[in-house]
Amino acid sequence: MSDPYCLPWYLADPLESAKPAATRPFKTIPHERCVMSEHHISLTVDGETESLTVAGRTLLVHALRDHLGITAPKVGCETSKCGACTVSLEGDLVKSCTVLAVQADGCSIQTAADTDHPLLERVRDGLHDAHGLQCGYCTPGMVMSTADLLQEADTLDEDVIRDALKGNICRCTGYTNIVSAIEQTAVALEGSESTATPTGQDDGGDD
Repeated sequence: MSDPYCLPWYLADPLESAKPAATRPFKTIPHERCVMSEHHISLTVDGETESLTVAGRTLLVHALRDHLGITAPKVGCETSKCGACTVSLEGDLVKSCTVLAVQADGCSIQTAADTDHPLLERVRDGLHDAHGLQCGYCTPGMVMSTADLLQEADTLDEDVIRDALKGNICRCTGYTNIVSAIEQTAVALEGSESTATPTGQDDGGDD
């Protein structure tokens, strides 16, 4: 595969790059020097195993979106600031614009589009019901961060929620409805757990 980001040859030569632009002849680096290594990798995304071929420099977010057509992770900044590309990689939250696709070879990845995960479904519904989204661009990252928070946090209040979302930027809502949605989802989850029949509980009856 030809690297689309090949630079003019003189940028690789400090002596040439120091010359005034008008005096530099413009020619590109020879094609054979622009060839990127290719790698055959396997990713299990939302329960489905996929095989693909990527260049060594391909970021995980681009492998998901451009190679596999999984567009839940968004490309918002590519500097790890916005969190729109957040996914779960082997159970840990990562910003997929900071991970090379080859680093995820053989790994299990979960995105906000996973329809077989009950907690993700509850989080998505909660954000919708509480108007915790507007343009929706940040929502996939918010969903993943919220699900991780609900699984890991021992206590949940507004300060804890806002701290957990500090890696996710929303440019529309002002976060208030997002925080409310998470609080409401947490209450609903606690209610459903409290009404569930405990397993292995002794009912006090005779054997």
